[in-house]
Amino acid sequence: MRRFYKNLCAIRIRNPPSSLYNFNITRPIEPTCRVPIFVFSHMSLLQTSCFDAFKAAARQFCSEVAPLGPTFDCSMNDVGDKCLESDGDKLYNVVIEHSYAYHNMEGSLDQLGVKLTTELVVEVLHRLRFEEKIAFRFFNWAGHQENYAHEPPAYNDMIDILSSTKYKVKQFRIVCDLLDYMKRHEKKKVPVEVLLKILREYTEKHLTYLQKFAKKKRIRVKTQPEINAFNLLLDALCKCSLVIDAEAMFKRVKNKVKPDANTYNILFFGWCRVRNPSRGMRVLEEMIELGHTPDNFTYNTAIDSFCKAGMVTEAAELFEFMRTKGSTLSSPTAKTYAIMIVALVQNDRMDECFKLLGHMINSGCLPDVSTYKELIEGMCLVGKIEEAYKFIEEMGNKGYPPDVVTFNCFLKVLCKNKKSNEALRLYDRMLEVGCVPSVQSYNMLISMFFEMADPDGAFETWYEMDKRGCAQDTDTYCLMIDGLFGCNKIEDACSLLEAVVNKGMKLPYQTFDSFFMQLSVIGDLRAIHRLSEHMRKFYNPAMARRIALNQKRKSMSLRGK
Repeated sequence: MRRFYKNLCAIRIRNPPSSLYNFNITRPIEPTCRVPIFVFSHMSLLQTSCFDAFKAAARQFCSEVAPLGPTFDCSMNDVGDKCLESDGDKLYNVVIEHSYAYHNMEGSLDQLGVKLTTELVVEVLHRLRFEEKIAFRFFNWAGHQENYAHEPPAYNDMIDILSSTKYKVKQFRIVCDLLDYMKRHEKKKVPVEVLLKILREYTEKHLTYLQKFAKKKRIRVKTQPEINAFNLLLDALCKCSLVIDAEAMFKRVKNKVKPDANTYNILFFGWCRVRNPSRGMRVLEEMIELGHTPDNFTYNTAIDSFCKAGMVTEAAELFEFMRTKGSTLSSPTAKTYAIMIVALVQNDRMDECFKLLGHMINSGCLPDVSTYKELIEGMCLVGKIEEAYKFIEEMGNKGYPPDVVTFNCFLKVLCKNKKSNEALRLYDRMLEVGCVPSVQSYNMLISMFFEMADPDGAFETWYEMDKRGCAQDTDTYCLMIDGLFGCNKIEDACSLLEAVVNKGMKLPYQTFDSFFMQLSVIGDLRAIHRLSEHMRKFYNPAMARRIALNQKRKSMSLRGK
């Protein structure tokens, strides 16, 4: 009997009834979302509770669950409203798009007209948790909105963001203390007496070095201890581009705590940071009236801010005041001249530029390597190549002929901007004036040619080095091998790599690792073995492991700078 029952089941499986798999596919359905389409002949199956579970499971495939039935359609017309940007996305995108200090982030956020809630603010803060300055700027804007007040979760998140690392704790500890007071007492503003108490407590706990030094040297400190903590608070606000709030707090406190020169400098730098130099000049005038003398760093910041804001005439007037009426501490430096010369070049005021250059040389204020680079780079970026040559020529006429360092500064700018014709012209100019190019000069040319996908130009530069008797160094070999691998010239790269091994040259570990990966891709086991044996002379496994861990730690760093 049992054997008969098994045979009967087998017969049923081999010959299933046709009605069991009867599908009706006369009407194809093409939904816009990825939901499996099964249209059965018995539509009553779709009405059961079992299909409700299927609809719930379909949420991970489709942003909208439409009612399924004889007229099943998932067109975008039904779900278009749900696909719009959420309020959190809108706020976050506006904050990121207007994150620079001189952008009007607050005005752009006001134009959105989004109704704020604690959950919404916390969501945006969480997405900005690694950008503490931008996050605090958004938090401050939200706290000034009508029909909204920060609740403890928002305060807690903001305090966590501002104190997540040692750097942030040192920079924003006073701000965190103020936020903690506002959270506990449910206030939007800290009274002056409470602020002074917080500053005094911070000074006694964290700024004791000044009192210890004064006690040790028996010096009487005339300034109030709270002013140093107050300067740190103003500096934190200004670095978050909250200069208006910083100045408002300064006006509330300056009758209680006497400001010093650093206080005015911080406010001045803050206004320059947001590119509002006219407000900064008011602070500078008040600073001078109170007897504080600005140094040249303060003036340099002001002139640079004027130039970036397009106020070159005002910058020139301030520079003239600095040059004629300034003190020894505020006299122009090579950096000051470089800022002004580049600004004049960018605005096609070449006569004033070379006139200022004459003043610079006559005053004995000669440009150093960094100033030369800034001057030439500023001229090249606006297409003033001939003016850059004229600048070098003018310096030579004044008794300061260019050397290889000067030419390399010029060459670096041209190679960085991939101006190959101008770079080769400058190279010829070096040879004409008897300036012997250094190995760094050739390395810059080789790097430029590979960035332009021109390996032939790189090889010509390599042969030119041999012709001029300039020996290739490790950087030259690394640039050539890496560039040849990038241009898919495997044989030439392996040939140079063989020369590196034969010469016993020590490669940087990161470069060795890169070459090792390239050889692994092409599967050259012999070259991999030879390179590994060669590098084992310089790096043991423990060093390699330590370098790899350091690289991983840097790549996982939150700040990445």
